[in-house]
Amino acid sequence: MKILGVILARAGSKGLPRKCMRDLLGRPLIAYTFDHARASDMLTDIVLTTDCREAAQLAIRSGLDVVHRPHGLATDTATVDAATRHAVLDQEARAGVTYDVVVMLYGNIPVRADGIIDRTSRHLIDTGADSVRTVSPVTKLHPDWLHKLDDDRMSPYRPNSIYRRQDLEPLYYHDGSVIAVTRASLFAAGDAPDDAHAFFGWDRRAVIQQPHDTVDVDEQMDLHVAEAILSASRTMQEEHMISG
Repeated sequence: MKILGVILARAGSKGLPRKCMRDLLGRPLIAYTFDHARASDMLTDIVLTTDCREAAQLAIRSGLDVVHRPHGLATDTATVDAATRHAVLDQEARAGVTYDVVVMLYGNIPVRADGIIDRTSRHLIDTGADSVRTVSPVTKLHPDWLHKLDDDRMSPYRPNSIYRRQDLEPLYYHDGSVIAVTRASLFAAGDAPDDAHAFFGWDRRAVIQQPHDTVDVDEQMDLHVAEAILSASRTMQEEHMISG
């Protein structure tokens, strides 16, 4: 079973320009995803697809392969699956292999749970699904607690009278941490250009996490959240070493 890890990072970002190279505790943001990928026991190879020169140089210094993404696949309208297919074909030609599974890792996620890449990959293989994504439970932003506004007049998004969190229907959102997909499903989606989710295939599975297991950095505040979580984790590790 050959599994390719594809790290995705664009230079452009309307919310936080060049966010993949933003400083986070003295390191570029994307360096954390490099660490996550290298820590995996299941990834056969790792490649970065990017149009950011600094990120590409950092990847090369880190011992990773790089696919230079063309402009047409680096705009804010380009789909991640198209960029991933381009990276897979480039890497397969370079390595002389055909991969069975592709694991997509966004470069703007500096916080991932330990072992989550392998957990997600293993679940894909064990279930025979087309794709597996990490998800987290919806909490305070649950649809039953959302409202529409007509000027300042409120109406429930989904009419209900639920006031206890325990009574809310369990719902989950894709937290962006890991996407594992079969190569067959990824490339079959090329026949459905109008469906941005086609590459997930028909059999779509999930691995459940907690909201704090992942931080998806899209704006400045997300950087502060990631810094707090990483700092707390570092402190706990140091205290464990001292007490051990």
